Amino acid sequence: MLRALLGAALAFWAAAAAAWWTAAPAWGGGPLAVVATSTDLKALLEEVGGERVRVEALAPPGQDPHTIEVTPGRLAALQGAALIVRVGLDHEPWLAPALRTLRGRRVPPADLDCSRGIALLQTETARVRPERGEHVHGFGNTHYWLDPENARPITAAMVAALGRLAPENRTGFESRRAEFLKRLDAGLTRWSAALAPYRGAKVVVVHESWPYFAGRFGLQIVAAVEPTPGVPPSPAYLASLISRMKQAQVRVLIAEPYASASLVEQVATRSGARIARLAPSVGADPEARDYVGLIDLDVKRLVDAFSGR
Repeated sequence: MLRALLGAALAFWAAAAAAWWTAAPAWGGGPLAVVATSTDLKALLEEVGGERVRVEALAPPGQDPHTIEVTPGRLAALQGAALIVRVGLDHEPWLAPALRTLRGRRVPPADLDCSRGIALLQTETARVRPERGEHVHGFGNTHYWLDPENARPITAAMVAALGRLAPENRTGFESRRAEFLKRLDAGLTRWSAALAPYRGAKVVVVHESWPYFAGRFGLQIVAAVEPTPGVPPSPAYLASLISRMKQAQVRVLIAEPYASASLVEQVATRSGARIARLAPSVGADPEARDYVGLIDLDVKRLVDAFSGR
């Protein structure tokens, strides 16, 4: 009898200890330590989390986000995080190897894939064999945050994830999200009005970052300078592209800050299109200080390019 009681007691405390380790906050009672794989997710996390989160972005805003080097500092950030928030799909091919280093951690971080619940575009793209290193949007286009409407499901998922880790703050997270959505709605009204005169306009992009943005505001992407995302064009492809741009009377070429300046200038000069240097992420330009500011900047630069300013 005594042995049975002792066994039951030990089982109880073992279960309690396991539950404690599972639920124990990795942040020591202060702000939640969160790692985001992009500055855009970081900005949205800070919108809903406020002072209750401390967010570090692994990918710098001015660099191709698909080719990040996993440094010791980034590994340390992952090791100390209570929550990892990712773009998902094949946007972060560098993340899985980094996460494998966390397998021995007693309390693995929670993991939020923000692509779930998003109506993805370009899902018909053939999947890529792992031995090929290019980033080719093999599971759907990953740049879904550039449709500002997608900030709704993204922030809803963030509130749910943060609320599970800090349930006492869930009401505050929900309140902050509601305030953010008011600013988002005002922005959508402003952006839609600014781009309304150019609905149906044809554009060419350097990298396939912009289908969600274009779809939201009624632009037609007729081609990409990169025939496969991340792969430079051949001379033959480039000649064909220039011909197509002239025939379609493409007025604007959209390029990211890290796109090859010489390539962008060559395509613009030969086709007659104006260059719109758009920021694909928060912080990629000094004016893109937060999520709403990012879309403000990109809409302004597009309008300037279309109007010849």
